[in-house]
Amino acid sequence: MITIMTPARNYTLSTSLQKNVEIIKEIFLNDDTLIHRPFENQRNPDLKCCIFYIDGMIDANIINKNIIVPITRNPVLKAEGNIINHLQYQIITSNEIQKTNDTNQLVTAIISGDTVLFVEGFPEALIINTKGWKTRSITEPVSERVLRGSREGFTESIIMNLSMIRRKIQTPDLKFEFLVLGNQTQTKACICYIDGIVNKKILTELYQRLENFNLDGALGINYIQECIKDHPLSPFKTTGNTERPDIVAAKLLEGRIALILDGTPVAMTVPYLFLEYFQSNEDYYLNFYFASIGRLLRILGFIITTSVPAIYLALVTFHQELIPTPLILSISAARQDVPFPSILELIILLTTFEILREAGTRIPTYIGQALSIVGALVLGQAAVQARFVSAPIVIVVALTGITGLMVPSLSGVAILSRASLLLLSALLGLYGYTFGVTAWLIHLFRIHSFGVPFTLDLTSFHLQDLKDTAIRAPWWYMKYRPKQITFNRRRIKSD
Repeated sequence: MITIMTPARNYTLSTSLQKNVEIIKEIFLNDDTLIHRPFENQRNPDLKCCIFYIDGMIDANIINKNIIVPITRNPVLKAEGNIINHLQYQIITSNEIQKTNDTNQLVTAIISGDTVLFVEGFPEALIINTKGWKTRSITEPVSERVLRGSREGFTESIIMNLSMIRRKIQTPDLKFEFLVLGNQTQTKACICYIDGIVNKKILTELYQRLENFNLDGALGINYIQECIKDHPLSPFKTTGNTERPDIVAAKLLEGRIALILDGTPVAMTVPYLFLEYFQSNEDYYLNFYFASIGRLLRILGFIITTSVPAIYLALVTFHQELIPTPLILSISAARQDVPFPSILELIILLTTFEILREAGTRIPTYIGQALSIVGALVLGQAAVQARFVSAPIVIVVALTGITGLMVPSLSGVAILSRASLLLLSALLGLYGYTFGVTAWLIHLFRIHSFGVPFTLDLTSFHLQDLKDTAIRAPWWYMKYRPKQITFNRRRIKSD
C-alpha cells in the first residue's frame, strides 16, 4: 500500500492521550506498517500509555522487556506528578531516551526505527531507541578483493560502517558529522575527516555543495556524486568511491574527506585525482617494487586500450609506408575477400566485445565467465573463417579488450576516448590521432576536484611529490602528504 504522509508541522500535541494518538494516526494515514500499542499499569489503571513504532524496524524484545513490562508491572507507579520524567530517568531501561513535543521530530524518530511513548496528561512524548532491523554481515567486497590486507567490507548499516573506520583510526581527532539528504527519503549521511589534517576549505566546499542537494531521494552514493561533482559533463569522475574501510582510513590519513550514506555499502571520498584510477588497494600490501610495476602496467594498459585501434587504422589506411613490408603484405593477405573497410571491422568487433562484456557482467557469475570466454573465441574464429573480418583486426580488438579490463574504473572513459580517436584517425590518420590525444589532455588538465587540480603531481618535478604517483616508494621515503589536499603535509614525525 502506498504511504501518503501528512506534514507534521501543522500539529500540536495536547494533554489528551486520545488526541495525540489520533494525530500520529492521521500523519501516517494508510500506512499499515505503523503499530500502536496502548497499555496501562496493573495497579493503577489511571496511568495510561501508548507506544508507536514501525513494524520490522524495531527490536520487539527491547520494547517488551524495557518499556511495556517495567511500566505495566511496576507496583508503585501513580498517575500524578511529573510521571513522564519518572519514566524517562527511573523506569524505562534504554541507552537513549529523549523527551520532545515536536511532532516533526516524533515522526522522524518513528520512521528511523525508534519507539515513541505517549502518556495521558502530558503534551510531550518520549523517543526511545529500539532500532533492531536485520543487517547484512561484514564480508569481503566482491569488486575490490585483495590477496593481503583486511577482508572487511562496508555494509548497508551506517553505524556499522563508522565503527569499522573508528577501529582503524583510534584518535579523538577523527570526526563524524551527521546530516540528512533527500527531501523524501531523509537518508542519514555522515561526513568523516581527521581534524588537524583535513583542508578546511575543501570541507567547507563539500558542506556547501551538499546543502544544494535537492533531489527527492538519496538511495545511493552516485545520486550525490552526480550532483556535487566538478565538471558534471566530463566522463572523468572527480569523486572517489570504495567499499573498503581500510581504503577510507588511508584516504582520511592523507587529508581527504569521506561521505558515508546509510543504506549503501559504498563510501565517497574527496578530492579525487586522476592518478588514483591506477592505484590499487593491493599496492600498499605488496612490496613497493611489485606495486610500482603493477601501476606502470595499468597506465600502459590504458594507453593501449585507447590508442591501439586508432593507430592501427591510421597506419593501414593512411601511412602504409610506416609499416614494415613483410607485415603490410601479411595484413593485405589477411584482408583478402573481406567485404568491409577496416573502420567498419573495428566498430563491429569493438561493439561486439562490449556487448559480451556487459552480458557477462549482468548474468550470474558462473554463466558470465563462460559466456565471455566462449563467446569471444567462437565469434572471433567464426568471423575470421567466414571472411567477415580479418585476423589482424581480431588481434587488435582482443588486445584492446584485455588491456581495458586492467583498469575497470576507467572503462567508460576508455570507450569514449577510443571511439573519438578512432573516428579522428579514420578521417585524418595519425594527425587526427594526435589532435584527439591533445584535446583529451587539455580537458584532463582543466579539471579540478573540489579546488584541487585533477592532475596534481602528474607534472611535478619535486621528487617527494612523485613518490606515490605512477610508482610507489617505500613508506619511509613518503614523508609528506599530497599538497593542496591536506592542512598538515608531514606524514612522518620529524626527529
